[in-house]
Amino acid sequence: MTTHAWKSLTVAGIALAGMASAASPALSQPTLEAVKQRGHVICGASQGTVGFGAPDEKGYWRGLDVETCRAVAVAVFGDKDKAEFVPLTGQQRIPALQTGEVDILPRTLTWTLRRDANGINFVGANYYEFTGFMVPKALEVTKVEDMSGASVCVQTGSTTEVVVNDVSTKHNLGLNPVVFDNVAATRQAFFSGRCDALITDAAALASVRATQAQNPDDYIIFPATPYMDALAPAVRHGDEQWFDIVHWSLQALFAAEMLGITQANIDEMLTSKDPQVMRFLGVEPGNGAALGLDEKFAYNIVKQLGNYGEIFDRNLGAASPLKIERGANRLFKDGGLIFPLAFQ
Repeated sequence: MTTHAWKSLTVAGIALAGMASAASPALSQPTLEAVKQRGHVICGASQGTVGFGAPDEKGYWRGLDVETCRAVAVAVFGDKDKAEFVPLTGQQRIPALQTGEVDILPRTLTWTLRRDANGINFVGANYYEFTGFMVPKALEVTKVEDMSGASVCVQTGSTTEVVVNDVSTKHNLGLNPVVFDNVAATRQAFFSGRCDALITDAAALASVRATQAQNPDDYIIFPATPYMDALAPAVRHGDEQWFDIVHWSLQALFAAEMLGITQANIDEMLTSKDPQVMRFLGVEPGNGAALGLDEKFAYNIVKQLGNYGEIFDRNLGAASPLKIERGANRLFKDGGLIFPLAFQ
């Protein structure tokens, strides 16, 4: 096995960025009521990962995570733009949700037992991915076992801190984590050569490589572990109605794809005689009332945003600059892990 002369570096830190201000409803107040009084949904967002959550050149937020949150805004207000996005660091995300600074964390968290048991509820996975390392090709490293003594840029407050320690212990690698408090500093440090590897979700690494590397072909991405993670939108414990609204807004994206309903054909589908389609679109009433929403909430979501496949394609897939394969994020009928639930 090739021996590599890894760069050494003492652990560095960046001062925690101030939390973006947002209205903080009393936690005793139902979230739906607070959101309606405020006039928009507040979503925790990444600190700029193209394809998942980042403002475009005009400042308009785009990405898979962003559109997940917009789906909830459509369900509640009938308007995808009744949503505000607050960029959060790894350390800020969960406290911001628990204290009411934000109403939703869309897919920026890995679903884990301790997170689930300590003040937040995951509403269902909408992205499956492995944690990866990105390293310069010049180091001639293609697998974890080659990384003995490597320094790794990692964001504090994320599950990747645990992964680095687990991988180092399992393979006796002596990895040196270089910890930063925010995404921008972590990535900047890696590309400036301050550490040998960058660790995060593989799709985020692909985004970073495509949009921030001077020459994307100079870097390789490979799995940090053989395990796949489930990433999922999350809400606070204790508000079942809000949990249900966010959960079924997400499920509407999955179910529409399963039923063959798209942004382009949805009005034609209103005349369908298929009972499942009729219930989904609110032609047959009941689903909206059960959630305290308009009967056409699912129709409105797909009309304004499209189905999950369309959202994936334009933000991450073939119609995007990233060209990421759907893989495990295909519907189960297509060999993936996305399993839509019944609208009845």
